[in-house]
Amino acid sequence: MCYINSQLPEFKVNAYRKDKGFIQVSNEDLKGKWSILFFYPGDFTFVCPTELADLADHYAEFQALGVDIYSVSTDSHFVHKAWADATETIRKIEYTMLADMTFELSKALGVLGEESGQAYRGTFLFNPDGELKIAEIHDNGIGRDASELLRKVKAAKFVYEHPGQVCPAKWKEGDATLTPSIDLVGKL
Repeated sequence: MCYINSQLPEFKVNAYRKDKGFIQVSNEDLKGKWSILFFYPGDFTFVCPTELADLADHYAEFQALGVDIYSVSTDSHFVHKAWADATETIRKIEYTMLADMTFELSKALGVLGEESGQAYRGTFLFNPDGELKIAEIHDNGIGRDASELLRKVKAAKFVYEHPGQVCPAKWKEGDATLTPSIDLVGKL
């Protein structure tokens, strides 16, 4: 079970990254950075490529914010590469694709579908201190929107960088924030 403000779990997995080939990634690689773990059920499927392509289309914006993205499925790193080689949609991905073949990460973050051996659609944002700040889990038929995730990441970063401030519903970068106080009670 994942909880907000819990620490990034320890892990070490194989991965594929277009510019580096096969690599290993561990929790140590995420320390000191904003990191998104973006779980999806499987390569060569239906909704998954639409989500991963959407993330790829917004990747430069996440990078400009200092945020690393790691897509995660229970497929092998070999399958990730084969998918990128076979599919134009996946070929454009610049972020790292993690292979959670032992289910270590999927179990640690509570997204493993035990019956299927696949992860549910889980999105987790960890801050540079390794604390979980965003956790969402969707059923596998429900795709996610990278622009909405980007908005939430900007809010999480704002709150991290401005202690004592909070972001109201539908907050966008540049909008007014709130300073929680007794003076606001019953006035919003």
